[in-house]
Amino acid sequence: MKKYLVIGNPIDHSLSPLLHNFWIKENNIKAIYKRKKIDKENLEDIILQIKKNQIQGVNVTVPHKKNIIPFIDQLSPEAEATQSVNTIYLNENKVIGHNTDIAGFELSLKKTKYYAYDKKIFILGAGGVVPSIIFSLKKMNASSIIISNRTKHKALELQKLFKNLEIIDWGKIPEFDIIINATSIGLRKNDRIDLDFSKVGSNKLFYDVIYNPGETNFLKEGKKLGNQVENGKLMFVYQAYEAFRLWHKVKPNITKETLELIEND
Repeated sequence: MKKYLVIGNPIDHSLSPLLHNFWIKENNIKAIYKRKKIDKENLEDIILQIKKNQIQGVNVTVPHKKNIIPFIDQLSPEAEATQSVNTIYLNENKVIGHNTDIAGFELSLKKTKYYAYDKKIFILGAGGVVPSIIFSLKKMNASSIIISNRTKHKALELQKLFKNLEIIDWGKIPEFDIIINATSIGLRKNDRIDLDFSKVGSNKLFYDVIYNPGETNFLKEGKKLGNQVENGKLMFVYQAYEAFRLWHKVKPNITKETLELIEND
């Protein structure tokens, strides 16, 4: 039986096993997908297991999307451009690192009917999935992208990858059309982002990369102020779709049942 993993730390919140195992069963594939908590010092061992064909595929979540790159043989163009890997597999004895977060974010935003074209984007956070989001937004021709991170040097690192990024100090809120929470603040029920959104106005999009819980305090506040809100559920589903297709050469179905599976967990 083939073995697939999602690795990260923390990892208990991940619904990847639920979704992938649903698709595995639906497509009669002899495989199992599990989650595994991994520290940085154990990343190389995971890659060795892939090389030995003991593991057939791995998804990577925070904080290892960049940490794992030194152990990978070859990066896809998307992973190279973002220096971020979330999907790994073996191809002709080479461990390939790919990035399906880019497609996941782009497809999810299109589904919201709130387009990024010529919009001002404000992103909270600078790690994990942020390079993929920036890559997508540039592809979709956003007019400007502003980054704020509690640790400013991490935001400054992104300027080495992407031109024309504006960095502002944590606590300041610029004018924006779309605000994206790409921090881990919200994974716990009582988490609150220490920013005052009371004067940002309405009719904007508050987008949270977090999908479990389904409505973070960040989204609750955005909704209360009269803004459209979206969690990261669709991004999660579409990045998983791309990974599943890469591994199994099968396009899984994204149906109402698939989405309810995530909502009802």
